[in-house]
Amino acid sequence: MTNHVFRLLLAILAVGLIASGSAFADEATSRETRLAKYLSGTQFIGKFTVDGKDGAPKTEAYTIKSCEKLPAADLYRFTARIKYGNVDQELPMDLKIVWAGKTPVITLDSLWIPGMGTFDARVLIQPGPQAGRYAGTWQHGDHGGHLFGKIVPLAVDSAEDSAENSPEPASENGDGAN
Repeated sequence: MTNHVFRLLLAILAVGLIASGSAFADEATSRETRLAKYLSGTQFIGKFTVDGKDGAPKTEAYTIKSCEKLPAADLYRFTARIKYGNVDQELPMDLKIVWAGKTPVITLDSLWIPGMGTFDARVLIQPGPQAGRYAGTWQHGDHGGHLFGKIVPLAVDSAEDSAENSPEPASENGDGAN
């Protein structure tokens, strides 16, 4: 009888471990889905610095039209509009997002972007109810620096072009005042 009780306890323990493993997988899937939804239809508006250059940080804007979790581990497809120097283009990019605890970190390792070159970056995301934040480092050949700013929802379609051309995020009441 002791043998049967031991086997029953092992079976219950095994079922519990399998169920908890499934719960962890569901939790990871849920946070990945929430992150993709959060990033879709947003704009990263902020500044970037260049190491060794004095002066004020320069303005940058990245419009994330959509973000979806791909089947591969830690991989997301961003459809993004990037303005950098003379380049202004929209393109799909498969980017790795890893998690530092509860914080997502966009990770670029020698990513070639058409018309722009090869980049490395680490950008952490801090979601927020009205405006999230991003901050990180970037490297492009022998140039690199820091980047930081706000993550704001895109304006309604009719106001999208004006919002994309503004370095300032729209306010909560839509009048552009912060």
